[in-house]
Amino acid sequence: MAHKITLTGKPVSALRLKKNFYTFDMGEKGSPAAPKGLPTSSTITYTVFINQKQLKKAGLTEENIQNRKIMVQGEPTLDVPVDDCPGEIGIVCFQVSVIPEKQKEALNAEKEPGKEQEKKEEVKAEEQPKGPEGTEDFISLDQIQVPESFLQTRPNPYKTQLVIDHVEQAGILDEPITINRETKVLTDGYKRYIVAEKLGIKTVPVMYEKISIES
Repeated sequence: MAHKITLTGKPVSALRLKKNFYTFDMGEKGSPAAPKGLPTSSTITYTVFINQKQLKKAGLTEENIQNRKIMVQGEPTLDVPVDDCPGEIGIVCFQVSVIPEKQKEALNAEKEPGKEQEKKEEVKAEEQPKGPEGTEDFISLDQIQVPESFLQTRPNPYKTQLVIDHVEQAGILDEPITINRETKVLTDGYKRYIVAEKLGIKTVPVMYEKISIES
């Protein structure tokens, strides 16, 4: 079985189109404190091989990929031409995702020892989330029921990316998701639901559907 590898950080090259797939480079620095008597490791450049569907699903484009902190999961490959792989090691991407600021901090805390206090502070922050104007409650994303009429459509990619950019900068959705108080059925804000799902946001701000009473 091939060795699985995970890379995190910002790509160090632009997105390159190669026939029916794309490539880009990522760098990983070695440990600054190698065991005594052993040589220190230098930065290794990995060339990631990815298809258009994976890029689209993660919301990555030629314009934004070098400004996004991402996580790539895949396995090394030697079955590619040297011209297509400028890095020392080629990686076939199985999964790629954008790392929001909160997830990035949690990931760094897991990588580095002695970060227990930071983890505890992060848990407290999740217990007392902040929401955009109009928020009435916070519920688990899994509790929201999405009607079939929404599932059959996809929000505008450009507008969806604007919401993603807002979340990455502000740490919260730009507006709460509207749901029915009793059934938890989504009635408005499907674009924000998609963004929360894409970014791994487990608890989301909601407002309840206003039900008019006819006389």
